[in-house]
Amino acid sequence: MQSISKEALSILPVRHYEGRVSLVETAQALAEAREDLRQERVVGFDTETRPSFRKGEVHLPALAQVATARAVYLFQLSRIDVFPALVELLAKPDLVKTGVSLAYDLRQLKQLFPFTVLNVVDLGVVARRRGLDQTGVRNLAGMFLRFRVPKGSRTSNWAVQQLSPAQIRYAATDAWACRELYLRFEKDGLL
Repeated sequence: MQSISKEALSILPVRHYEGRVSLVETAQALAEAREDLRQERVVGFDTETRPSFRKGEVHLPALAQVATARAVYLFQLSRIDVFPALVELLAKPDLVKTGVSLAYDLRQLKQLFPFTVLNVVDLGVVARRRGLDQTGVRNLAGMFLRFRVPKGSRTSNWAVQQLSPAQIRYAATDAWACRELYLRFEKDGLL
């Protein structure tokens, strides 16, 4: 399947991430996230940025989401104490970081803190190389996972101190879907 129509996508069942979500707000939560991430082979990775509604207005990422086999970790980037964990994660050579449009996300993150990145797989790039017409998370999830990822909170303010339950669910679902897509691509020999 090279693409999926809006109509075909609209009839697929909506899926949300239903596992454990950790909003990394304490030293203990940060230590638990780091320990889980050290055990992983592949993580789904994404960022969220406060939307701009005025010409020329640009915001840096406010949230980084990382999905493992056991949980999704949400790192609010207003907390500089999370930067070392993200630096460690991004530089880990034996850990695949996967998502869509990662080059842009990583470029934006580098404006917040310095890091080296190794072993990144952009699923959109993989899809394009395989001749697919649509390369976004929602379309890829529809084509390969046979479910619909809701758009919901995409344009909400990610820079708020207290994320809403809808924001948390949306952010966790995006990172989880990226990890699931990577595993499916791997199983299907697309990588």
